[in-house]
Amino acid sequence: MPRFNLDILKPLMPQRNPQEPPSLVIVGMGNPGPKYAKTRHNAGFWFIDKLADKHGVKMARGHRSTHLAECEIEGHRVVLSKPRTNVNGTGIAVTYLLARYRIKAENLLIVYDEIALTPGVVRLRPKGGAAGHNGMKSVIEALGSQEFTRLRIGVGRPYPGGDQIGYVLGAPSEEDKEKIDDAVDRAIDSISSLLTVGIDTTMNRLN
Repeated sequence: MPRFNLDILKPLMPQRNPQEPPSLVIVGMGNPGPKYAKTRHNAGFWFIDKLADKHGVKMARGHRSTHLAECEIEGHRVVLSKPRTNVNGTGIAVTYLLARYRIKAENLLIVYDEIALTPGVVRLRPKGGAAGHNGMKSVIEALGSQEFTRLRIGVGRPYPGGDQIGYVLGAPSEEDKEKIDDAVDRAIDSISSLLTVGIDTTMNRLN
């Protein structure tokens, strides 16, 4: 009995193309829960929420360590993350994200509050240390590297001798919040540039 040649059916069979890793995974730092929703330390969450809203996606529980959403920006697959840990445990979520999406640190963008920058200022950098930010310390420890991109959103600093922890866990004034919101909007606009022309050109435009 002649053997049936399955090759003739290949055009009719669905082809399994494994999904490519995302071009970018964006992690916004913050503390979960309504108690912290309006605090300066949640500037990264504000960024993610606005970016998700802009692209019409909803954040959902993707894992015990983070809420997730996916969208397409300039033809690129982008993952949005709001860790379910506190700020100081962001590295736990980052470790999960790198494993789940099979990405390297170079495909990671961390967005967080920066007291060294005045409200309304935003800075994009390709690498750097933690500069005293415990959330960044957590990420650097998790990655074993400082070679990842970060967006810093200025929230200002307390008066000399003021309580730094109390400051970042406090809400900005109405005037400062407007400036921070403007910075967040400009940072969101920079994502398209980051994906299409790269970090060097984007830094020149944004910083």
